[in-house]
Amino acid sequence: MAKAFASQGDLTEKTITFDEIGEGLYAFTAEGDPNSGVIIGDESVMIVEAQATPRLAQKVIEKVRAVTDKPISHVVLTHYHAVRVLGASAYEADQIIMSDAARAMVAERGQEDWDSEFQRFPRLFEGHESIPGLTWPTTTFSDSMTVYLGKRRVDIRHLGRAHTAGDAVIHVPDQNVMFTGDIVEYHSACYCGDGHFGDWGGTLDRIAAYDVDAIAPGRGGALVGRAQVDAAIASTRDFVESTYRPAALVAARGGTLKEAWDAVRAACDPKFSDYAIYEHCLPFNVARAYDEARGIDTPRIWTAQRDLEMWEALQG
Repeated sequence: MAKAFASQGDLTEKTITFDEIGEGLYAFTAEGDPNSGVIIGDESVMIVEAQATPRLAQKVIEKVRAVTDKPISHVVLTHYHAVRVLGASAYEADQIIMSDAARAMVAERGQEDWDSEFQRFPRLFEGHESIPGLTWPTTTFSDSMTVYLGKRRVDIRHLGRAHTAGDAVIHVPDQNVMFTGDIVEYHSACYCGDGHFGDWGGTLDRIAAYDVDAIAPGRGGALVGRAQVDAAIASTRDFVESTYRPAALVAARGGTLKEAWDAVRAACDPKFSDYAIYEHCLPFNVARAYDEARGIDTPRIWTAQRDLEMWEALQG
């Protein structure tokens, strides 16, 4: 029998941090677990990323209540992955916002993704019995939309494909702060299993063009100051490129998935092996890079069964 996924053995509760990254703007982080963001407006609060379950969402709500008693009116979901969206019901928000592409992916592969992630992340899905079902948005947008939380303007943009086809970023102009979802990570591996390697760099360029003062990334600590922002964008770019290039070379000569795995490990292990969730992400990243290099533009749907078959193929 193949050994377990790395994430299945990660059962240690993580230490939560709650950092103010701009006036009324907070990053909820937890040692490489999925982050959330908090945007406090004049009369209400917007949450960015819902967490995997209502149980985990309550941890975000506890931090929010430590700084404001304003009601939570909006939840913005940067993409469709189960660990990001299935806790949304806990916030009791009137508006749940996704891009059109992200909503389409919930319809196309949301249940399969839930089943797949549930198998891989037992700790994150503790208390899963309280999840009422798939999370559907009340509001969607194609390229951009703006929400006003009183006088505070919040711009929500789809800048291009990267971590998924439907990624959104959230920019708060009055503080020049951005919440990037999993397009940008900090000392955490990028999960590329549903990604678009060829587009990711251009999307990072469009984020960099905002020249923001702080970023709440998808995983890892808050990034405050231009130096940290630039370093995180650069390391994310290096991670994505270092994953794709070796896999593409193997695919070009007709090599196997296992050969691509070995080539990517040789390139990435020396640089990234100490990153959070690195071992968990690697097999999915290699499988997707190998597929994209062979001309498969739309990522194949991960299912609990496909996960196991892919993992078995890499154990030889």
